[in-house]
Amino acid sequence: MIPALANLQPEPVWKHFDRLAAIPRASTKEAAARDYVLALATKLGLESVQDDAGNLVIRKPARPGREGAPMALLQGHLDMVCEKNEGTVHNFDVDPIKVVRDGDWLRADGTTLGSDNGVGVAAALAVMESNNIAHGPLEFAFTIDEETGLTGASAFPGGLLQSKYFLNLDNEEKGTLCIGCSGGVKTTARRKVGLRPAGAGSAWRIKVSGLKGGHSGVDIHQGRGNALRIMGGVLQVLLDRLSIEIAEINGGSAQNAIPREAAALVLADPARESELKSLVATAEAGYKADLGGFDSGLRITIEKADRPGKVLDPAAAKQTVALLASLHHGVLAMSPDVDGLVQTSTNLATVSTKGDVVEIVTSQRSAIESSMLAAARMVATICSLAGFEVEHGGKYPGWKPEPNSDIVRQLQQVHKQLFGEPARLIAMHAGLECGVIGEKYPGMQMVSFGPTIVDPHSPNERVQISSVESFWNYLKLVLEKL
Repeated sequence: MIPALANLQPEPVWKHFDRLAAIPRASTKEAAARDYVLALATKLGLESVQDDAGNLVIRKPARPGREGAPMALLQGHLDMVCEKNEGTVHNFDVDPIKVVRDGDWLRADGTTLGSDNGVGVAAALAVMESNNIAHGPLEFAFTIDEETGLTGASAFPGGLLQSKYFLNLDNEEKGTLCIGCSGGVKTTARRKVGLRPAGAGSAWRIKVSGLKGGHSGVDIHQGRGNALRIMGGVLQVLLDRLSIEIAEINGGSAQNAIPREAAALVLADPARESELKSLVATAEAGYKADLGGFDSGLRITIEKADRPGKVLDPAAAKQTVALLASLHHGVLAMSPDVDGLVQTSTNLATVSTKGDVVEIVTSQRSAIESSMLAAARMVATICSLAGFEVEHGGKYPGWKPEPNSDIVRQLQQVHKQLFGEPARLIAMHAGLECGVIGEKYPGMQMVSFGPTIVDPHSPNERVQISSVESFWNYLKLVLEKL
């Protein structure tokens, strides 16, 4: 066993986490981890099914005397995010994770730890191997490629599972029960803008930078700046005051990220250089005042650039800039069921200029499908009015919170019995496997819980050791009470 894990409790969980830490399991490269799970199921004589995508389902009979209990599903994903610090020598395709113990926490040496979702998978394997938990009939689902787009869950077939209750083991905060998540859809707008020879002006590159960015679901309510909207507003002022020409606009990194940076290449009359710089500086001061402490690092800079050969047609450029400045970004509605939860939002994510085509990508999220589709229609309508053609894609379902469901009631009773108080009910304004798989099994009651994991998806990832023991004790008692 890895020295950092020696003598930790609960031993059944850390034993399997130790094995998983030694197995490379990047997204889409989970074969060795799947083989480990299959080998354990075979050793235990349990029924196993592998679907076409590579997801695993394993069934374990009830302990004697619990045969009449409703069947429950334990689910987690096999893959992990593979990130490392600059200068860290590590090959995620072959090297084991170097686990380090730091007081009550485990971390990795310069890389992601894989506690997301390695601890949940290890706990499921420990239940699978156990002979002293008085559980009812169980199913175990181990999915692939969760981290890069819920691929395994999306491909998971209907009709395979038999469980009444769905226990997802991928929550990351002790003392909470996650009871809902948002669905999402990608809305892409494209327009041919036409090109013409560049005029006689000087070339300048305007850049928006220094923003925090963040996850377009989890962080959408934080009031952070959107680099694309800011750039749109700056260019609107410059078009009105200086009649600049625009050669290109680019910004944002991904549809699920709040854009931190954007850049535009423009031409302006060299005689009005001081006015150009003054307008940019005034815009920066205005946006800084607007954002305040929400995003205090904003910078809008301007510097000389190489002259482009062509610029965008003036009318099309003006409409594109107006669209960037006007498209809604942020919260559209809050949840009536869960305090503080964003129910519906939209993210203005990326803009790119490729030849004579401008592409703008946005994403809409909601736990309520009709609300998500209405938000997507709103964005599409505005884009259409600006002369853009629109398409929707990448849709995945949400999971509407049901705080009064039977499974939530039972898990709250167990939590109060074990810890003296009920768990805090939360929901995620992001996509979760529960929503994707659960849509294919109407009536299946779902909840997600787990130990405390901090900074997942980064080399700062760490898991609290004591919370894993609490999680394990809770999981065991839940299975005995269902």
